[in-house]
Amino acid sequence: MAIDRRKVLLYSSAAALRFLLFSSFPLLPDLLTGRAEISTPVTSFKRLQEGLFLYTHKVSPYDGGVFYQAPLLLPLFALIPSSVFSLTTALLYILTDLLCTESIIRIAESDIARSSRLFSSPRKGDHWDSLAVGAAFLFNPFTIATCLARSTSVFSNCAILYSIASAVERKPSKSMLALALAAYLSLYPALLLPPLILLCHDQTVGKTGSKPKYPIELLSLFFGALAWFLIVSYMLTGRSWEFLRSTYGVHLLLPDLTPNVGLWWYFFIEMFDSFREFFLGVFWLHLMAYVGGLSFRLRTQPLFVLTTLIGIFAIFQPYPSIADASLYFALLPLYSHVFPLMRYTFFAMATILYATLLGPAFYYLWIYAGSGNANFFYAITLVWSLGLSIIVGECLFAVLRDEWEIERPDMKGKDVRRI
Repeated sequence: MAIDRRKVLLYSSAAALRFLLFSSFPLLPDLLTGRAEISTPVTSFKRLQEGLFLYTHKVSPYDGGVFYQAPLLLPLFALIPSSVFSLTTALLYILTDLLCTESIIRIAESDIARSSRLFSSPRKGDHWDSLAVGAAFLFNPFTIATCLARSTSVFSNCAILYSIASAVERKPSKSMLALALAAYLSLYPALLLPPLILLCHDQTVGKTGSKPKYPIELLSLFFGALAWFLIVSYMLTGRSWEFLRSTYGVHLLLPDLTPNVGLWWYFFIEMFDSFREFFLGVFWLHLMAYVGGLSFRLRTQPLFVLTTLIGIFAIFQPYPSIADASLYFALLPLYSHVFPLMRYTFFAMATILYATLLGPAFYYLWIYAGSGNANFFYAITLVWSLGLSIIVGECLFAVLRDEWEIERPDMKGKDVRRI
């Protein structure tokens, strides 16, 4: 098997950069771990360490009311000797980033973003190289910051990317198992199940010519794997289902209102308790409403449905962070062929850059300097969400325009106005 020297150079340079930052700036990981933009109550490495301390001392990690993460993470990190804990965790997170990149490159090499079973873009010849797509993820500052902060969201992101890559390569069983792991670690990936089943279906039918028994088999496999993860967690936590409320109930009920880059925390701080349950239902229904509509309208492009949903989740899920945005930005270059059709790219990227630079400053003014209030930080998170929303909307417009030009080739290159 021939070794791709460009890929080796890409992986080695990215790993070296991360290891250099870990070793040269030993205080940087702890600094980033405490940042509200990177760590959330459900992904914080500090909270994982607290849960790990309780777990290793034979105490339920959920007794402290601080640990909200999946139980299977505890035995994984408990295997690491305390003498080399920092070094080993750094290597683990670097390796996870490389595994994410490998999945992205496999997706890019399949060309499914440009030509699927039911759709072929007229611009499919204009695209980024697969290694360029991988490099865009590896050297994204959001990705690097997430790796250094050791956020546990990298594991769910890795599982999501692996499930998509497996679906593209016509390995539906592995795809469902990986998505079940992602849903086990972070509740929201379960909403990716419908478009992922469509992707598995299209890839299998398009290549074999036979219609597989979908979606019942894949649904059974997904829920069976998820049940297995939950049963193992039940055994690990001393035959107790207490972890369900702490791990998934925190997503559904939002008991921890620690500030983050999302839209939920400030809204529910100001919310009267009598209306809390109603608006929790509204917010979750709003998040789930996109799944059916996008899957139906963009049935011919299930990979783009997955990409768009990941972008929407990065905005509207209960506890988002820049790790979720980095996952969306990782998949976005797959659709570089429609970038010329996007209209407000500069404004969107300027908005993201503006929020990225001023977010830490506004948080400092509120929490440390005391010269601001919660409105300062929430205002900049609204700007962040606006930037992401524009990018998601613009990419959706570009793909729909690309699709429409197949039906109306005479309109290619002409301006379109809504009447």
